Amino acid sequence: MIIDKESIEKIAHLSRLELDETSEEKMLKSMNEIVEWVAKLEEVDTEGVAPLTHMTDEQSVWREDIAKHTLSHDEGLKNAPKHDKDFFKVPKVLD
Repeated sequence: MIIDKESIEKIAHLSRLELDETSEEKMLKSMNEIVEWVAKLEEVDTEGVAPLTHMTDEQSVWREDIAKHTLSHDEGLKNAPKHDKDFFKVPKVLD
């Protein structure tokens, strides 16, 4: 498969890109190199190779997400510099 100038223009239009002549030529060269590289990958014999879902055999090291003791509402507000009965008060950020 070879990507031509018409394909580049169509892709640019769909991507909402405005390419000048120089950029089109660079994009055309780059995309054809990518297509050639993918074609090389098709030459690799993958018979009997199981598909991968991850690139390594490492297992998850994360702990189970188990709820433990949490702060009560009052404990959470206790050290807040400013608060009312239910909420933290913070300085206004947006006008």
